[in-house]
Amino acid sequence: MENSDKSKFDDVKEKVIDIFMFREGTDEEDGSSQPIITTGSVVWGMILRSSVIIFLTFILIDQFEIRSNWWIFSFILWFAAIYPGWRQYNKFTTRIKKIEEETLCGTCRHFESSSQLCKILDEHVTKDHVPCEGLNWEPRSID
Repeated sequence: MENSDKSKFDDVKEKVIDIFMFREGTDEEDGSSQPIITTGSVVWGMILRSSVIIFLTFILIDQFEIRSNWWIFSFILWFAAIYPGWRQYNKFTTRIKKIEEETLCGTCRHFESSSQLCKILDEHVTKDHVPCEGLNWEPRSID
């Protein structure tokens, strides 16, 4: 394989591993202004992993006729899909709280915390990148 094909394959492989392993990523690691982990990526990872586990469960239960031990697969579903997603979501909310405290965008009414996004400019907010540079800042309403 050529180097470019190999690097593309490695990029795809890393993205698949990120989805299945809930690998932690931050926008500071690669220097881009795009967050790697958002609410949507956490939910997508949980749904993807759950569906793979459920599909494999149906095949294994039918193949080995272990219908009386179905509860084992519910533990596998918890430990392999739901629990890692819950932990990643907690880490994500901790990071969002830190961004809300440390940036001007965190107090703006246009900041969407679930996607770490400025709603006016449709750009992701990071500690080092304020999309409007404070020009469109409006305080959040108190109610």
